[in-house]
Amino acid sequence: MRDVQIVPWNREEVLVISADNSGGIGEKEEDQVSVPYDIVSYFSFRVAVMECMAAGGIPFSVILQNFCGDDAWSPLVAGIHKGVQELGLEAELGITGSTESNFSFQQSAVGLTILGKRRANYKEKTIVNGRIAVIGSPLVGEEVMLQEEKIVPLAMFSHFAKEVKCRLQPVGSKGILYELGQLKGKLFQEEEVSSYVDLLKSSGPATCFIVEYEKEVESEIMRLAGGYFHEVLISP
Repeated sequence: MRDVQIVPWNREEVLVISADNSGGIGEKEEDQVSVPYDIVSYFSFRVAVMECMAAGGIPFSVILQNFCGDDAWSPLVAGIHKGVQELGLEAELGITGSTESNFSFQQSAVGLTILGKRRANYKEKTIVNGRIAVIGSPLVGEEVMLQEEKIVPLAMFSHFAKEVKCRLQPVGSKGILYELGQLKGKLFQEEEVSSYVDLLKSSGPATCFIVEYEKEVESEIMRLAGGYFHEVLISP
């Protein structure tokens, strides 16, 4: 299961639509987490674009919904541009959107939608007797700013999506155990799965992702992931 919507487009392609939003995170006095707006939009972009790419989509448009005020627009766009540059998609990925400027709010709020496309005959990679790992670490709130070195780089995720024979599942606020169930199509109990990373903790703005792969590519995956690699074991 994927957090995307697939919409038929023409005989050759379908649209892959993903989205993310955040509230109470930003530069307003009443925000629960205080961070610059370019950071807010960068991580919101990460979540949505990783969901799109994990489903086989090639992103081509970003739609930004800004409820933080007119002054926030430029830094929000700057944060998206940072993510676009990490993916090397400056020429392909356009940005549009809207700002609520008639009314002001006590807390920040941002919505972001990614439009992507993929082949109509696309089939997800088949993994038989696959192994599981988490790349990166689950972080949330202020941890995202304080433990940046544990966040998997967006460019690394992109390389996995394009070049490695594997299946990917970004991990969000519901944690690794939940997303593992989404990837495998079944509900796991905590005692069935073990890892050195916290399986129940929120991964906030997709600071890590799950990879399922065949044994023969494990050395390549471990080499690419380096210190971000965390093995996950599932009981028979």
